[in-house]
Amino acid sequence: MSKKKEQDFVKEVTPMEEDFARWYTDIVLKTDMVDYSPVKGCMIIKPYGYGLWEEIVSALDKRLKETGHKNAYFPLLIPESYLEKEKDHFEGFAPEVLWVTHGGSEELTERLFIRPTSETIILPMYSKWVQSYRDLPLLINQWCNVVRWEKTTRPFLRTAEFLWQEGHTLHATAEEAEEETLKILEIYRELLEDELAIPVILGVKSEKEKFAGADRTYTMEAMMHDGKALQAGTSHNLGQNFAKMFDVMFLDRDGVRKHGWSTSWAITTRLIGGIIMTHGDNRGLKMPPRVAPIQVVILPIAFHKEGVLDKAYELKNELAKDFRVEIDSRDEYSAGWKFNYWEMKGVPIRLEVGPRDIANNQVMAVRRDTLEKFAIPMDELNERLGEILDDIHNNMFKTALEDREKKTFVSNDYEEIKDMMKENKGFIKIMWCGSEECEDKLKADTSATIRCIPLEKEKLGDKCAICGKEAKHMVVIGKAY
Repeated sequence: MSKKKEQDFVKEVTPMEEDFARWYTDIVLKTDMVDYSPVKGCMIIKPYGYGLWEEIVSALDKRLKETGHKNAYFPLLIPESYLEKEKDHFEGFAPEVLWVTHGGSEELTERLFIRPTSETIILPMYSKWVQSYRDLPLLINQWCNVVRWEKTTRPFLRTAEFLWQEGHTLHATAEEAEEETLKILEIYRELLEDELAIPVILGVKSEKEKFAGADRTYTMEAMMHDGKALQAGTSHNLGQNFAKMFDVMFLDRDGVRKHGWSTSWAITTRLIGGIIMTHGDNRGLKMPPRVAPIQVVILPIAFHKEGVLDKAYELKNELAKDFRVEIDSRDEYSAGWKFNYWEMKGVPIRLEVGPRDIANNQVMAVRRDTLEKFAIPMDELNERLGEILDDIHNNMFKTALEDREKKTFVSNDYEEIKDMMKENKGFIKIMWCGSEECEDKLKADTSATIRCIPLEKEKLGDKCAICGKEAKHMVVIGKAY
């Protein structure tokens, strides 16, 4: 491959400062994470992208099982008649619903819809399974796909079909349901911050922004490189609303039949988009080490020389006991091309081993987060790599948090708020009176929304920044994906 071709490899990515949306698409395609499907708005998740999703699934699934949740699976297709009991809830999804009208060449006697979410099929089953307080709590999660027929799509961030988990639990009391909702929010925070190195703000959605049919919707909001928010996960306290819709009742300890209290919660493959937009740079991805499908890549240098390839595979076999390791022994590409390639893929650590390294009983290591290059003695490799991967995670989290703090502002001057939102500065903390009228005005004037009412309370003044009336909450506003 020519030197010119090697240089073009990096130049094919649009700088994020020039066009952030184009940069994102370039990175997603250039790193071979997805391809476009023949069906508009759908994506094919290729092995590298799916490998990342598998690590996210593994990290969350472990936490859910440790807290007593069990996995199940419910049908993709739901009868139209099941909508009758939850018309108000379903109304919000109606424009995005895909309908099945034929089985083979025969028209169905009842239309079926492809799940946009599964309350409609899960709660009727709960009404069948739950009879007594002894059957509670019911803690069920499913990993599946859903379809929402979106008009405007972007890989991972918004697609017609996407992967997610959806938890649906049932409890005997309001207190237990609230405890569950907040427990899941904390598990999600751990996933984002401790595994994906993405800092989040935990809060509750406004009445206008909450999930249809919920008493309360809790959210975690992350900031992307361009200052926009990503709703990274939600946990809904559904109260007794869905239990009443589907007649989910149980005989309590006092001998009285009562409706259950339910919750639902979800994260999706949009977290992959969040990783890209939080950590990536103009060289490509930066994979958080704890979920990276490849944590270490070994590049044999001058591997046509005796012993180099053997040593590289020896190292791979040893390191593979503790880490996710690949070796790049392709002989049609130069070392320089491979450096660019693996930096683009975002692999946290690159190890280079050549004749001189073998003679010195060392390898050369390069960190993707800082591009720092240094030697590691071979007999210290396993221990040092674990320490370095932890340090990379901590540094990526710290960098993302500093970036968010730098792009978070405080204002109670509405004209200033409008000017800042025109420039898409980032998050702004403001005081709010709690009225939907002010919420609508903010969106109309700035395209920003109230991302959440943070669980960590702050008082920045007494008056609503929008109308000047008495304020009830400090809120975080911003434009969002």
